[in-house]
Order: sequence, then structure tokens, then C-alpha cells
Amino acid sequence: MILEISSPQNQRIKNLIALQKPRERKEQQAFVIEGVREISLAQQSGYELQEIYLNPNLYQADLHYPISFEHSTTYHLSNAVFSKVAYRESTGGVIAIAATRSLTLAQLPKVANPLYLVLENVEKPGNIGAMLRTADAAGLSGVIVCDPNTDFFNPNVVRSSVGCLFTVPVASASNQDAKDWFASHGITTYAAALTDKAMPYHTFDYKTPSALLLGTEATGLSDFWLREANQQVIIPMKGKIDSMNVSNAAAILIYEALRQRDFG
Repeated sequence: MILEISSPQNQRIKNLIALQKPRERKEQQAFVIEGVREISLAQQSGYELQEIYLNPNLYQADLHYPISFEHSTTYHLSNAVFSKVAYRESTGGVIAIAATRSLTLAQLPKVANPLYLVLENVEKPGNIGAMLRTADAAGLSGVIVCDPNTDFFNPNVVRSSVGCLFTVPVASASNQDAKDWFASHGITTYAAALTDKAMPYHTFDYKTPSALLLGTEATGLSDFWLREANQQVIIPMKGKIDSMNVSNAAAILIYEALRQRDFG
């Protein structure tokens, strides 16, 4: 069914704008996806699209990123209304509301020799999005978030991940639950750290089941992981500062592990 909306005062338009706020996303268990590629990847990954908002003057179907309108209510928006609700300048003329979802550790896909990225207290949406893109490019087994306050459905995460939020399995867990799960599954944990105990990252063997742990740029990983991780690793720094952007650090560690695995 296709309905027309021409007034920015329409309640559904107000709700689209409201979903930019974390509280509304949490209460409604829903979030906004903008863009042809992002919506297509969300559908392909099994996300339920509740509503689709389309500007017929802007939307063009993409054979590489098809969108199905069959099971969602579709609303046609005028140019003025669409420009009011579009979070980005280039959305391809389509916006959707989808139900949020979160995997548990037990729901992560089972793979023979997993490689996980673990994020603790990483808050900046741009960094989260960048790491999801790297996780997708590297074909990681999953991303595990050890921070209940991380909002993966922030519009800036969806945007900066260019849809990789939907292509990479993302699970949430407490630090203790993650530690116990790694131990029970024979997964070695490597904590990125600026400590005297940390050894250069390239001196370790990542060819067996592994999890790479990174924390916030300001304070790094918590004492829990510095104490409980199997190994502490450091990226040697030749300049005047002692740390780099967390998404760059993640990429370095991930691709060293892939190199050792012959990129398999």
C-alpha cells in the first residue's frame, strides 16, 4: 500500500525526526535507515522494515542494491517534506524505519576458526562506523560490544558504516560474560594496551581462534580486560604521541591477523 504525505506536521514525519534521539529509539525499539545501499543491505541481513518513505522525484532503483517494498507500508513524500526528515544530503530518495535487534554471544554464527573484534566503551559514532567497515572488509566472524550504553543505531553509525552495521554480526555482552564465553570456546584474547606488559602486536600468533580487544581513545581498555586478557599487545609508535585513532589501530591488528591466516 502506498500513501501520500505532503505536510511536515504529519505525525509520522514527526516520529521520523524523533527517532534521531536515543531515548525514542530505545523506547520504540526502532531506528531510521537512510540510503538505497543501507536499506538494501539491512533487508538482505534480515532486518524488518516497518515503514518506507520515498521521494519519487529522487529515488532510482539500483540493481546492485535492490529494495523490496512488498511487505512494508510505503509513504510518498513531497520534496519539502523529504528534505525535512532526511538526515543526510544524499539518501537516494529513500528512508526506512526498522526494528532494532541485538544478538547474544550464543547467537553469533558458528565458524571453525573465528576472529572477533571486541569494543569496550567506544562511543564516537564515526569510529564505530569505520571499524564496522573494516570488520566487513576483513570478513570478521563478528563484533562484540562490551558496553550496554553503545548505541549502534545512532544515525551517524548507520551512515559512517555505509551499511556494514547490517553485514557484520554484532553481539552485546558484559565483560565477564564475554571473558567466560571466550574461555569456554578456546578463544585467545589480545588486549590493545599502553602498558609495560604489552608486547609488539606483530610478535603474536593469531592463526588460532582470536579476539582483538580495543577500548576508548581517551582511557583505553578497563582494568578488567588489562587483567583478564590472555595477552597485551601494543602498536609501536615512532612519533611524538603515544596513541592513534582507535579505528586505525583496529585495522592494523585485524589485517595482521588476516596476513598470518593468508587472508583466508
